[in-house]
Amino acid sequence: MADLVETAINAGNFNTLVKAVEAAGLTEILKSPGSLTIFAPTDEAFAKLPEGSLDSLLQDIPKLKKIVTYHVAPGDVRSDDLAQIEEAETLEGSILAIESADGAIKVNDANVLTTDILADNGVIHVIDAVLIPAMVAGGRSS
Repeated sequence: MADLVETAINAGNFNTLVKAVEAAGLTEILKSPGSLTIFAPTDEAFAKLPEGSLDSLLQDIPKLKKIVTYHVAPGDVRSDDLAQIEEAETLEGSILAIESADGAIKVNDANVLTTDILADNGVIHVIDAVLIPAMVAGGRSS
């Protein structure tokens, strides 16, 4: 199997996420041994951001790093785990709200589209929106 970064590249619909990971200098962390869980926004999810915000993020590496690490949780959290928990701590330090109802899983306001894409060093769950930590969003809650 491939590591998380190679798995995301091979999937083909995480090009923007991979670009953000590389720009934020997080490639090595996501290639390292150990287990991580990535809530991975698709390219379509990044396309929903307001115009110009992705470009400005790619210029603001500290903010970009906060946003990318907000999508990563330590450990190997599979779909059956997601159904049991109500929150997950992220590498960024904030907590994601996990909601499971009627077979659907939400992470904050994002819908989980696909679960349990396995990699050598963790698991990827595909989400339909980019998660923004409250500190970066200017403190407004969604």
